[in-house]
Amino acid sequence: MDVHKRFAASVITAMKRDVEEAGGNEVFWSAVINADGLITGVKVGARGNSDSVIINDSAAREGHVLVHNHPSGVLFPSEADQNIALNANDTSLGFYIVNNDISDVYVVVEPVKPKKLELIDEDDAAKYLSSEGPLSELSDHYEERPSQIDLVKNITRAFNGAKTGVFEAGTGVGKSFAYLIPSILWAVKNKERVILSTGTINLQQQLFEKDIPMAQKILGTDIKSILLKGRQNYVCLRRLGEAGKERDLFSEDTDVFDRIADWAKTTSTGSKSDLSFMPSDSVWTKVNSESDACLGGRCPYREECFVMKVRKEAADSNLIVVNHHLLFADIESRMNGVGYEDAAVLPPYKRIVFDEAHGIEDSATSFFSESVNRFKFNKQLGLLFRNFRGNAAGFLVQASAVIPDEEFLPQAGEDIEKIRTALIALDTCALSSMNGDYTCRINASDYERFATVFKQIEKLSSAAEIFIANVRKALEDLDDAEKELPAVWETKTVLRRIEDMVTLCRNFIAWEDHDDQVFWMQVKKVPPRNAGEEVLEFVQFTQTPLDIAPLMNSGVFEPMSSVICTSATLRTGESFDYWKRRTGIAFLEKEKVVEGEFPSPFPYNTNVIFAVPNDAPMPDDMGFQNYVEMTVPRLIFASEGRTLVLFTSHDSLRNTYNSAGLKLMEAGFTVLKQGDDDRFRLLERFKNERESVLFATESFWEGVDVPGDSLSQVIIVKLPFSVPNDPVFAARSELVEKKGGSSFMELSVPQAVIKFRQGFGRLMRRCDDKGAVVVLDRRIVEKRYGKLFTRSVPQTRRLYNPLEYIIQEITKLLQSDQGE
Repeated sequence: MDVHKRFAASVITAMKRDVEEAGGNEVFWSAVINADGLITGVKVGARGNSDSVIINDSAAREGHVLVHNHPSGVLFPSEADQNIALNANDTSLGFYIVNNDISDVYVVVEPVKPKKLELIDEDDAAKYLSSEGPLSELSDHYEERPSQIDLVKNITRAFNGAKTGVFEAGTGVGKSFAYLIPSILWAVKNKERVILSTGTINLQQQLFEKDIPMAQKILGTDIKSILLKGRQNYVCLRRLGEAGKERDLFSEDTDVFDRIADWAKTTSTGSKSDLSFMPSDSVWTKVNSESDACLGGRCPYREECFVMKVRKEAADSNLIVVNHHLLFADIESRMNGVGYEDAAVLPPYKRIVFDEAHGIEDSATSFFSESVNRFKFNKQLGLLFRNFRGNAAGFLVQASAVIPDEEFLPQAGEDIEKIRTALIALDTCALSSMNGDYTCRINASDYERFATVFKQIEKLSSAAEIFIANVRKALEDLDDAEKELPAVWETKTVLRRIEDMVTLCRNFIAWEDHDDQVFWMQVKKVPPRNAGEEVLEFVQFTQTPLDIAPLMNSGVFEPMSSVICTSATLRTGESFDYWKRRTGIAFLEKEKVVEGEFPSPFPYNTNVIFAVPNDAPMPDDMGFQNYVEMTVPRLIFASEGRTLVLFTSHDSLRNTYNSAGLKLMEAGFTVLKQGDDDRFRLLERFKNERESVLFATESFWEGVDVPGDSLSQVIIVKLPFSVPNDPVFAARSELVEKKGGSSFMELSVPQAVIKFRQGFGRLMRRCDDKGAVVVLDRRIVEKRYGKLFTRSVPQTRRLYNPLEYIIQEITKLLQSDQGE
């Protein structure tokens, strides 16, 4: 066959070189073809000997055609080749055999040609949001934003070029419409699905309920979209029915169960968010949908199943809005064997938009971490067997009705008691070994300290393995019909969960064999149910990936055609390098990545003061906390409340609140403190009560959106460096040092810069906002690394003066605002 009809000339040259470098032996390539069937690129997946070569499945998944050479020049397929051809056909791949000169080709299996994509004209896409486009007519307060127009063009370019885009869009750019317009155009023109992944529920709902409908109006087109949640958010009708048989065992939660059961008869969605009340976890986890408890096609409720309904709807949707956690659940499933062409947690897709992309490393780290503790273990044991008011209940009790061995249930009860005893002993031992520390990492220097803990983990694991083996043996002897009973199926589901926890326990014991993981322990507390009772402490054991970058690269960025990453904070200083390294984008070839910065259109230079008191003590000074307690209320009086105070320490927050709170309340301010109420309710009060103050830390550094004069000042007490003894951070710092780098400059500072920028960004939420960001930490000015912080935020009026002068200038700025 004519190779020139199958291979581009440049590819033939490259393949000849590959054969020569392999010494004339067999080489396996993964090849990509264009819409005309011409191979336009090849990648070496493996090299063999003169008779054979292995097929690299990972490389094969990236291409359209499998190619290997026969050094003999005889191109007819051998029996081994026929087996390869059979597998290739099942996965819609082509299979070619060539000679060493790449002058002849034998086509064993014809490839499925990729469909010809219809590219989007970037100028046309941008025009929708320009002064000449429909948005200008639909919006009463329209104002053309050049940075938004540029962002639309860059995202369109990334879609057209099958590239990964890294785009920082400052507050007010309008990034949602900037990615929705090309996403919808691409989905409609090419009949492809686009996944929109966000970090917060608020943004998910805003996208689905407001932005997507508006984008459709702008484009004048209809598109099917869906907001998809994890299946645990939906009620399972089968589990609800099974739990109803033990309704009386719900104790004081009987009323909650009855309300869920009544609601399930009329709800159209089955989603927990549609309940008129918030059910307790103890009830909801007994009736919600679980992937490992799903009977699939064998379920008697499959026609009414809420999860199946929403999945069918998702399969017909062009845009699917998810959170990062759900997306990673889908990616994990695909990496573990489902592949990228079939449905997994989500329908198949090739294009992703990550909004709030600054958080994907933390989201991935959280998702791929595994934890176990005494209560998590006991919860699963309780599902199998428990005593309530003298009555035995649980899946094992129900399953025992078809198990002929009369000793089965008593033996299972004894085995479970042994596990519970081992759990208490492990908790007691672990708490003692922590020696007052809040967190501890398992490493070589502390190995002896945890020797007794490992012995207790071994005892727990052995007790659990004996129990699992006994139950499985009893279930294996059942006939096929009995194995399909719900109680038996549920028992197997719980056993798999317990096995996963035992695997984690075994990993802890063999922690040295898992150098790509961090093993750490954390003291957790359960508040007392009744006044006067003691706080209950227990230890949680967690395994966390040391570095998620390789996993993100192989699971997300390499397999996808386009991945758009956008956020207001991706740079440190003037570079994206840190964020790209941490997320795996740095592994991609440079030509596959496009990046850009799109500045905020807000008038920071006239409307914002960025101030640092030069008479503040340094943060490590003994008098720093006293200074904070004195200074924070003075700044709050200057701004007449309307202040978000961001701390890096709960102790500092609590002490400042205790010192200043009463004085502020007596002056008429509403003083709110993180932890006193639900986060959502705290923010609502802060938004709605103009002269309010919010003392907060951790998650409040981002996601706080308070436009208008309810927020006129942000006080940042300290630069948000990670706690050095945080187990995961410490392990990652050690890894940087081992490679010869500086963990402070390569990890601590860039991480703190991104969080600082998030905190800074809470102030300006719309064009006419005015106010001040006051940083009490002088290191931002006096340390060399401080420039990375100051260069990363917009240009403002900057003050490095005594506190007295700063207060005067803030007062002038805000009073001038009131006078307008």
